[in-house]
Amino acid sequence: MKNNFIPVNVPLIKGNELKYLKKCIYTGWISSEGGYVKEFEKKFCRSVNRKYGISVSSGTAALDIAIDSIGISKGDEVILPASVIISCVNQIVRLGAKPVLVDLKKDTLNMDPDEVLSKVNKRTKAIMITHLYGLPVDLDPILKIAKKNKIIIIEDAAEMYGQTYKSIPCGSFGLVSTFSFYANKQITTGEGGMIVTNSKKIAEKCSELRNLCFKKNRRFVHYKIGWNYRMSNIQAALGVAQLERKNEIVKLKRRIGSFYNKKLKKIKKISLPIRKVNYADNIYWVYTIILKKKYKVTADYVCKRLLQKGIQTRRLFYPLNKQPVLKKYNFFKNKKFPNAEYLYKYGFYIPSGLGINKKDQEKVCKNLIEILKTKK
Repeated sequence: MKNNFIPVNVPLIKGNELKYLKKCIYTGWISSEGGYVKEFEKKFCRSVNRKYGISVSSGTAALDIAIDSIGISKGDEVILPASVIISCVNQIVRLGAKPVLVDLKKDTLNMDPDEVLSKVNKRTKAIMITHLYGLPVDLDPILKIAKKNKIIIIEDAAEMYGQTYKSIPCGSFGLVSTFSFYANKQITTGEGGMIVTNSKKIAEKCSELRNLCFKKNRRFVHYKIGWNYRMSNIQAALGVAQLERKNEIVKLKRRIGSFYNKKLKKIKKISLPIRKVNYADNIYWVYTIILKKKYKVTADYVCKRLLQKGIQTRRLFYPLNKQPVLKKYNFFKNKKFPNAEYLYKYGFYIPSGLGINKKDQEKVCKNLIEILKTKK
């Protein structure tokens, strides 16, 4: 990588990570049997006010297992946002259930609670609440209708570690909630994920599913198809070290967001992330830029120009109704989700990982401003 290249994310690895990794190597405990796995699970679920934590190999693995654990089957419907990573929908489709999409709100970039309420019917088995980009979903109206109709809540908090909804930790609201520890998340294990729940029954199901559904007393006898989605002791060692700096990490995320807010607030051609709503302050998992349509500048154009300047960016999620792999199922035939489609065309995020420095942030701002000024 060139020295003047600014990646979209640089993780922050500066605590006890190396110390704990050395311990794994020197003791030989590098598989999923090592002691750091249980330690990480215990400390993580405690930090989000949960009873049980089940570590897994990725955030996608966490979603697959969580969805399977709650008993979704053919003919069921699961409501989720129209614009999310495809991991959210994979296991729903595999189980023969139907994903039902709701549009995003253009201000918070999260699923619209009013539209969620309009999509609930007798076939609705679950609602997947996926918090996106920095602000949590407005939960109260969704939780209320879910309780009234006995609908299961799956909370995808992959991007939200450290964030709260009305001072309650994100990841503590669903029957089952999931996190990702990919390198661009607040807490990283390189790859990795976590399932958290207060249900002993769900926790036991998830534990079995991540480990090929081995039975405790008959190891190689199986009564259900599962996965090998175990987290290694090496990954968990990273996680334990990262958790030791969780408060610092949240503050740093908000400091990065505040820096961009000050530098970019006068640019007329863009909308910046909302700083706060009445239920949360933005945690700026990533720093999103939404171009204003009337200026006729697309995210594709700006991202390409920034890359020419050595600045990496990422587009916002591609809408699920447009995904080629899902079109053959006709789930969303003739369905339109204008906000999700608008946000993909005009939205992107700039380098905002925990390891970014002010010099690189200055460079990002300078080049973004110049590109938007020169584009007529």
